[in-house]
Amino acid sequence: MVVDDSVVIRGMISRWIGAEPDMEVTASLRTGLDAVNQLERINPDVAVLDIEMPDLDGISALPQLLAKKRDLVVIMASTLTRRNAEISLKALSLGASDYIPKPESTREATAAETFRHDLIQKIRHLGAKARRGAGHNSASPPLAPSQDRSRAAAPGAAPAPAAAAPIARRAYGLLSPKVLLIGASTGGPQALMSLVAEIGPLIDRFPVLITQHMPPTFTTILAEHLARTSKRPAHEAVDGETVKPGQIYLAPGGRHMRVVRHGIDAVIALDDGPPINFCKPAVDPMFTSAIDVWQGSIMSVILTGMGSDGMRGGKDIVAAGGSVIAQDEASSVVWGMPGAAANAGICAAVLPLNQIAPKLVRAFSGDRS
Repeated sequence: MVVDDSVVIRGMISRWIGAEPDMEVTASLRTGLDAVNQLERINPDVAVLDIEMPDLDGISALPQLLAKKRDLVVIMASTLTRRNAEISLKALSLGASDYIPKPESTREATAAETFRHDLIQKIRHLGAKARRGAGHNSASPPLAPSQDRSRAAAPGAAPAPAAAAPIARRAYGLLSPKVLLIGASTGGPQALMSLVAEIGPLIDRFPVLITQHMPPTFTTILAEHLARTSKRPAHEAVDGETVKPGQIYLAPGGRHMRVVRHGIDAVIALDDGPPINFCKPAVDPMFTSAIDVWQGSIMSVILTGMGSDGMRGGKDIVAAGGSVIAQDEASSVVWGMPGAAANAGICAAVLPLNQIAPKLVRAFSGDRS
């Protein structure tokens, strides 16, 4: 269900969805009020919901839609303004599954193509999880590669989703961690809020670096939310600044965040290179660059998100003697990134979100069991 007061945007999104073999547009509506009134008749799996609309805007329509259909996947769509970024993050706390920034101009080919890729991926993966959870009998959209692997049967055996091979665990690194690195994507903002609220004592003693797949402006708002939630300083990282304990550094939207050694200090190095794993910022460059600074004294966490970003960098961290913890499938909005790491056999633990903070606090206090 596409809900947007712009006939141009509605038509463009509807054409994109209609071109996909595993999804269809059930309705194209102009206002949030239309969506609320027609939801039960249309019964969609996913709603792409604009924020600014007449009669009933997206943030007002959201709780009414979820009240009528609890398992509806709602993807908030908005232009990149500070106000809309705030509203999008608020929508996540009210039950929206994800958000997507609309390009300033759909005439710019690159921006429109990025928007199309991101939107289709979000619809496909979030919709697939919702359909599995709701027990639909019709064929679900294809699983992400990492999810396919987690359900693959042994060679020569008949496919059996319930017969997934157990995930191999690695021992925690022997060196005491000196930094916490966190990567996240879809579902990440809420997971991050939950996590930083519980690791205050850890933040006081060690630096925390976070890469969340997010556009500019959104990361500005997220840093402010992280500071309020953790009650610790949190900000978008600045190129050339020294990394210090007691601080949360967030990769700014549209730039990769790396770390380099400058004398005895660790220093932020922002990178305006091309997207990595379709993402900018990406988790892999942060993970890999940290090895040159902290060698194996690294604790890394991969939270909910689509794709496999963080898995390759996580392999490098483990090879250097560090550790990787992944969020488990049940508590993830999408088990792409953490699933890729878990299925690669690089994780010391695969945990529900509410168990990650206690594990981190213990690990940074010397417990590596």
